[in-house]
Parts: sequence; C-alpha cells; structure tokens
Amino acid sequence: MTKEERALEVIRRLKEEYPDAGCTLDYNEAWKLLVSVRLAAQCTDARVNVVVEELYKKYPDVDALAAADMEDIERIVRPCGLGKSKARDISACMKILKEEYNGQVPGDFQALLKLPGVGRKSANLIMGDVFGKPAIVTDTHCIRLVNRIGLVDQIKEPKKVEMALWKIIPPEEGSDFCHRLVYHGRDVCTARTQPHCDRCCLADVCDRVGV
Repeated sequence: MTKEERALEVIRRLKEEYPDAGCTLDYNEAWKLLVSVRLAAQCTDARVNVVVEELYKKYPDVDALAAADMEDIERIVRPCGLGKSKARDISACMKILKEEYNGQVPGDFQALLKLPGVGRKSANLIMGDVFGKPAIVTDTHCIRLVNRIGLVDQIKEPKKVEMALWKIIPPEEGSDFCHRLVYHGRDVCTARTQPHCDRCCLADVCDRVGV
C-alpha cells in the first residue's frame, strides 16, 4: 500500500468513526479563535475554553481587547500557562487587527504568520476553520499519529510533517482530517499510555501497531 493509498483509507475510516469532528476550541468569531489558539500552546483546549469566558465577558470585541491593560489580560489568562508572553502576543495582535485590518482577521496565510504569536499551526487552523481553505494543522496529535500510522517516516518537525502531508492528503480533506486525528489521538492512539490498538479502526492499515 502506498502512502497515498493509505492516506485515503485512513481519511475514509476516520470520517466514519468521527463524522462530526471539528475544532475543540470554542469560538463564534474569528478573532476569538486567534486568541484561543495562542492560549492553547502547552495548555488543553478544555482549559482554554473555560479561561476565555472571563476574558470575552470583560473584553467583548477586538477594540476592547486592544485597549485592555496587558497586566489584566495576563491575570485572566494565567491559568493557561506562559501568561506574560501570551498576554503580550494577544494584546499586540488585537492592536494590529484594529489598526491594520479594521478589526478583522486577515484571510491570507502570510499575513496571519506576521501576527504576534501566530505560527504555521495556528495560521493553518484559522485558514481551514474560519475561511474554509485547504489546511494541515500539525499539532502534537497529528505528528504522533501520522508517524505511527506510517504516513510520514519518523518526521517530528511540524513544518516538515506539514509539507509531507500536503503531498498525500487531498487539499479539501486536510482540515477535517487533522481535527479527526485530535479525537483519535485523545481517545484511542494516546500519548501517555500504550495506544489502544485493540479498538482502533485503523489497526490493520497502521504501519506501527503497538508502537
């Protein structure tokens, strides 16, 4: 089975297993996803979803958050870890959105990468979820699973994994595929325990069963 064939079969099976999988960060506006994805670095999405409730209640739009005292942002987001750097990036990012983009999140990948605290993973997530564009989100679940399954060959650097997956994942499938990997990585192909290969829908097409 070629990598391309395996990729298509993995996509098909994950669709059946997780038909409604989507982003696990709660948001109803693009700028909120931008904030949440920055807070999610080295923090669980579940905790981020709780923390941002207070943040958005106090600062309900881009203008309000751009004008907020950075120390107050840090106080609110501290439970997510790295409070000072995350607060700094969020504050700077909202100021740029207000001053350069009329309060809107840009729909251009390179423009997103220029925003404070936004890397390729975050930019891809926003391009896929907000703008419906092709995206490959190489988070820790994605990197772990595609290596185990055999879609990439022991590549751990996020950008290199992304580039390898672009070659075998149909562009229109990339965003949802990565969301489904998150669900599968949390429930079955876990990181901190042995993967549960006995109940994995991919067991017979996985290149590294039990690893």
